[in-house]
Amino acid sequence: MPVSEHDEERTDKSAILMMLAYVEAECRRLGVTEAADHAAQAATILSPAGPGAAPRRSGAAVFMPLLPLH
Repeated sequence: MPVSEHDEERTDKSAILMMLAYVEAECRRLGVTEAADHAAQAATILSPAGPGAAPRRSGAAVFMPLLPLH
């Protein structure tokens, strides 16, 4: 069964969102909240918007500018 390009893109985006959720959780577990906020912001930017989409996160992470983490 051929897979459409749209399905592949959706699968890729889903995998990236899962990785970002994992990174955010691990950063929070380690106490690195700024890095966790960056991962959350990246996930928010990539999350789909629309009636069937998951609710977007609210809070400072959405509006926080990306800064170097060193």
